[in-house]
Amino acid sequence: MNYTLNNLPERTAKPREQGYTMVMDKGLSVREVEDFLEVGASYTDIVKLGWATSFVTPNLKRKLEVYKEAGIPVYFGGTLFEAFIIRNQFDDYRRLLEQFGMEYAEVSDGSIDLVHDRKLEYIRTLAQDVQVLSEVGSKDAEKIIPPYKWISQMKSELEAGAVKVIGEAREAGNVGLFRSTGEVRSGLVEEILTQVPVEKILWEAPQKSQQVWFIKMMGANVNLGNIAPNEIVSLETIRLGLRGDTFTHFLDMEQVDEMFKPEVKTGKPGTSMPRG
Repeated sequence: MNYTLNNLPERTAKPREQGYTMVMDKGLSVREVEDFLEVGASYTDIVKLGWATSFVTPNLKRKLEVYKEAGIPVYFGGTLFEAFIIRNQFDDYRRLLEQFGMEYAEVSDGSIDLVHDRKLEYIRTLAQDVQVLSEVGSKDAEKIIPPYKWISQMKSELEAGAVKVIGEAREAGNVGLFRSTGEVRSGLVEEILTQVPVEKILWEAPQKSQQVWFIKMMGANVNLGNIAPNEIVSLETIRLGLRGDTFTHFLDMEQVDEMFKPEVKTGKPGTSMPRG
């Protein structure tokens, strides 16, 4: 940090299990990646190449090298996994991960109907080669998954070998964990937390209001994902209580109120207070 401020929430240090920030790269150029990393590398734990953008991104290998040089792991979006699965190309997908030296893979079924036992088998197989992030929830706004099913799927996918489970929200933050307005389905989140360890969940939260809600709910070191590259510094200030949305959240407000309590002036007995 550039200077000292007291009474900030303690942030976990990289490499970390909690306070994880996943950035979504939706097609940055190599030069844009270099610019982003100049300010954002310290606050970024992992980068997702959104949906299947890696298929059409020029200079993909060089871009991956730039991230690797900065010590930032990268993975292909879950939609790319689904694109291979629906075409019966799982073995090709595994070879793709090896070809590009990927250390992580996302397993999802947000765009396809996949029998859950089969999804678990994909997780088990991929976990032999890479660290698996499995996504729970649908990209279909009309498909409402009940809380018990979210919990059941998250638990079984962790047991199958996923290192973290991702709560679906899409890049817009208007499905899955959220209503179409972007409002958090708070009852769903609270119910999930009764049975799934918080450090094992990565909540997709692309909108600032969603990030604020999760930080106020779970603290500065909640795992958040689908963060835009140009919002990474902004998010870090929200985590630290250095933006208006969380400015007083981490402070002892009784102490603050006492410090700013107006002084009470009293006159000595037998004298009158000055006028004017």
